[in-house]
Amino acid sequence: MIALGKVVSLFAGLLLLAGYTAAAFAAETSKDEAAIRAINPAWVKAYNAGDAKAISGLYAEQAVLLPPGAPAAKGNAAIQAYLAKDMAESAKAGVTFSLDAKTDVGTSGDLGWESGTYAVKAKSGASVEIGKYLTVFKKSDGKWLIIRDTWNSDASTPPPAIPAKK
Repeated sequence: MIALGKVVSLFAGLLLLAGYTAAAFAAETSKDEAAIRAINPAWVKAYNAGDAKAISGLYAEQAVLLPPGAPAAKGNAAIQAYLAKDMAESAKAGVTFSLDAKTDVGTSGDLGWESGTYAVKAKSGASVEIGKYLTVFKKSDGKWLIIRDTWNSDASTPPPAIPAKK
């Protein structure tokens, strides 16, 4: 029979170990969430600078970009091509892209996500579009990379016109 003192000592040791493990997990989670939060501001900076190569470096090789009103861009090269065209159109229109700093971030193992809101503004500061986004990340070799990326406008789209009867 095990003495009560040994059981209490063993239990206290297990609680200490569990507390240490939980603290280490929380620290790692906090570090991962901070790393994820740093990616989208880098994305916005590169987008507004017209640097498609810098943006494509934030995506995994087999990532998928899911833009509204367009087919999916699959793979890093297709994503870079899509964004290069989109950035050129934004620059020509004189608009810039920004993200609200308040985002939701979470991780589970080597997967993470971030969701938030974005704004597209004219040079005058007038709002052109406001919407939301969801970005999914995967940690590979210690680096978080985007594996899925999608966004859409908060503006409702008008329903399609119904042809008049003849």
